[in-house]
Amino acid sequence: MLAARSFRLFTSNVRRGTRGASRVHSHAGFNGRPWLAAILTTGIVIGSYAGYASLYPVNLDAPRNKVPKPSKAAPDYISYEEVQKHNTRESCWVIIDGQVYDATSVLEWHPGGPAVILKNAGKDATKAFVPIHPPNTLQQLPMEAHIGPVDPATIPEDANQPTEEEIRIAEARRNLPPPSAAINLHDIEVLAEKVLTGTAWAYYRSTADDEATYFENSNAFKRFWFRPRVMNKVSQISTATTLFGLPSSLPIFISPAALYRLGHPDGEMNAVRAAGQEGVIQGISNNASCSTEECMSVKLPGQGLVFQLYLNKDRKASGTLVKKIEAQGFKAIMLTVDAAVPGKRELDQKAKGEDLKDGPSTFGKSGSSGMGVAHAISGYQDPDILWDDLPWLRRITKLPIIIKGIQCVEDAEKAFDEYGVKAIILSNHGGRELDYSPAPMTVLYELYQQRPDLLRKHEVYIDGGVRRGTDVLKALCLGARGVGLGRPFLYANGVWGEDGCRRVIQIMREEIETGMRLLGVTSLDQLRPELLSYMDKRLGAA
Repeated sequence: MLAARSFRLFTSNVRRGTRGASRVHSHAGFNGRPWLAAILTTGIVIGSYAGYASLYPVNLDAPRNKVPKPSKAAPDYISYEEVQKHNTRESCWVIIDGQVYDATSVLEWHPGGPAVILKNAGKDATKAFVPIHPPNTLQQLPMEAHIGPVDPATIPEDANQPTEEEIRIAEARRNLPPPSAAINLHDIEVLAEKVLTGTAWAYYRSTADDEATYFENSNAFKRFWFRPRVMNKVSQISTATTLFGLPSSLPIFISPAALYRLGHPDGEMNAVRAAGQEGVIQGISNNASCSTEECMSVKLPGQGLVFQLYLNKDRKASGTLVKKIEAQGFKAIMLTVDAAVPGKRELDQKAKGEDLKDGPSTFGKSGSSGMGVAHAISGYQDPDILWDDLPWLRRITKLPIIIKGIQCVEDAEKAFDEYGVKAIILSNHGGRELDYSPAPMTVLYELYQQRPDLLRKHEVYIDGGVRRGTDVLKALCLGARGVGLGRPFLYANGVWGEDGCRRVIQIMREEIETGMRLLGVTSLDQLRPELLSYMDKRLGAA
């Protein structure tokens, strides 16, 4: 066993080379095990991702950290052969960044089940662990879990050979065009499927059941057609606006989404940098793979970040988190209410398939199989989030509260008329939760028809299915203040990192500006319902 000082020195150097501040977690409410909370709230688990080296395609099969070979008399080293012996439920060891850890006790509570860890038992799990865990995760483990360094002289030469998937991804990345080659967001999505790992693509793209809501989110925009005004002076236009009380150069924001690091080592920090450079607002997910410290460390002065909150089953833990993000300078809380439990995201589940066949099901029921990434990261979330939680949340913070996930007019009325929230976001979680839930654009249209006064007096936003600048303009014509985009930024981050995220914003800016000019408007406040016709194929124009 290494001394405590040696252990601290090692953990402080884990994940060297990643830009941004170190990841720090301090969540309460996990039976006195803050290290457990730290891992649970960061996301996935050992073995859920096998593509770390693919993110560094120049030297795909080269070790990240050169370690000098020890002398034969080095007593503190553990041989690779010894590690291989510990590959059972009774004794489960793994190697991460050249260090050996005893993961036996983790098997009992692991949110993704024991199978994903046992798959890497007795092996080097660095490629599986590093891309999706924050820099200081290992530092949160109890001291006894760290056994010591593996003897590099005993590691087989073929132990770190690239997998077929890594070879595929490296080849795809060698053939990547520059970001400027992407003309629209679909171009980026096509490239993302080629360069992302199977696990990353499945998690990002996965939707509920038969994907009816996923496709309807986009199709709903197609039922609205413009009524352009011509012969107007449109050479000079402005897309500047205010979203959530914060200045924005465009009427779009980056919707909070989990696990950016599945696509790129810098994770959410890439989107923060891009948002700052382009002058747009970003929401940081409660399940982000970068810490709030990392995100704050790369934002520009005056840049606005909003924190997306899932309420913890332990309200004390949520209270601690809220106070932390308020102190860090987040500008608002985006309380997400449309994901009481994880939806049946079959693409995600199939990608995990055999690895998780012995994993626990949601809420501790037995007999589950094929549980995906979404289930693995959401175990702490409270399915019993209530309207009565809003007064409690308002008592513990002065930050504006935005409810994300409103899906009907009645709940929109309740949010504004009874609970006085700052804003609402019409959203069905990108079609990832309840299939056949209505498209946000459809709910917006219903709200316009039934309660146009709410759209005039309050801030209403939508997200889900937005892929064109014309989608944005249609939503604003009906009274939305702005729209959010999620998957396009995940895809772009996985393809080009920060440059990809900036390219998404640039494409939307180009399309919004072109659409405004062709509509005959020069500022966003000129967008109004009279510029739209609702074209239902069953009923004709209305």
